[in-house]
Amino acid sequence: MTESSLHDWLVAHAESLDTCDTDAEALLPQLASDGLIGVGVPTAMGGQGGDLGDALCAIAALAERSLTAAFMAWSQRAFIELLLQTPNAALRERLLPELLAGRLAGAPGLSNAMKFVSGLESLQVRGQLEADGRCRLDGVLPWVSNLRGGGFAAACAMANTAGGPPQIWVLPHDAEGLSRSADFALLGMQASHTARLELDGVRLDPAWRLHDTAPAYLPGVRPNFLGLQCALALGLAQRCLQMAETNMGGAEAVLGEPLAATGVELAERRTMLLDGLRDGRFREDPVTLCELRIRLVELAQQALQLELQASGGRAFLSEYNTDFARRWREAAFLPVITPSLVQLKGELGRKRMACQ
Repeated sequence: MTESSLHDWLVAHAESLDTCDTDAEALLPQLASDGLIGVGVPTAMGGQGGDLGDALCAIAALAERSLTAAFMAWSQRAFIELLLQTPNAALRERLLPELLAGRLAGAPGLSNAMKFVSGLESLQVRGQLEADGRCRLDGVLPWVSNLRGGGFAAACAMANTAGGPPQIWVLPHDAEGLSRSADFALLGMQASHTARLELDGVRLDPAWRLHDTAPAYLPGVRPNFLGLQCALALGLAQRCLQMAETNMGGAEAVLGEPLAATGVELAERRTMLLDGLRDGRFREDPVTLCELRIRLVELAQQALQLELQASGGRAFLSEYNTDFARRWREAAFLPVITPSLVQLKGELGRKRMACQ
């Protein structure tokens, strides 16, 4: 599929991807067919080459057309990033071709783990290392996306019941003892395959272990995990500004200045984000990345308000502009994606107090 045909497919299906699951199974193969999933993955590993900045730009471009598509691309690419940084090369070599081809969905089910690293909650999956080297896992992952019916692999952090450090494992969709709920009835993003996973005596051999020391592994992957996530707000904000400019008409005298100022700041934040991803500075400066993520969501919501004001009452006519209603729902999703804005702001507050 060419970039143009993927664009046309997303324009035609953006509404259904948000409101129902009719096209959910087709989405990941569509994204993979253009090689988009492999952007920023080394060519020696089957990817398209480039760097994380290129991956961010690709996801942001999707978010201009469909946040559901962008969110699924982020989920897949974030899971791949976990594999790129694992010392378990055999696991990477086994899963990466299927992920890049879109035949296997990657679910970065580390919401609980990221909160754990930030000191916000305890791990909800317990792991018992057995004498034969396998690990028994019990617990729940209450909110996981990209659990595609055609097959998925989900990352999972487990608390070590023996008292050792928490570990990171990959759960194959067909593991005995693993059950998946029905998809959640969301206000939007309905094709995101978001559901709950329950683990009841899931036994995995070491071939499925991503890392044996989660506190050492997660801080290294979190900047890329969070940085790529920023593409969602970046792309949505850009699209809202484009539509505001298109619809502004006689309101230019009122809206022209705030529209231009928002566009300038969005471009500045985009440059900061790309530079930080490419030179790796966010590993040593996570505070700046958190601040960027918060501000980009605020800019997306600001841009949406400008689009509403530029469109006027027409924005509330479904026959005139269903895309605006979808973008309104998409913007409501941005603050609650893990880590949520509340969690990020709380984390920043604690870091600042610690420095005083």
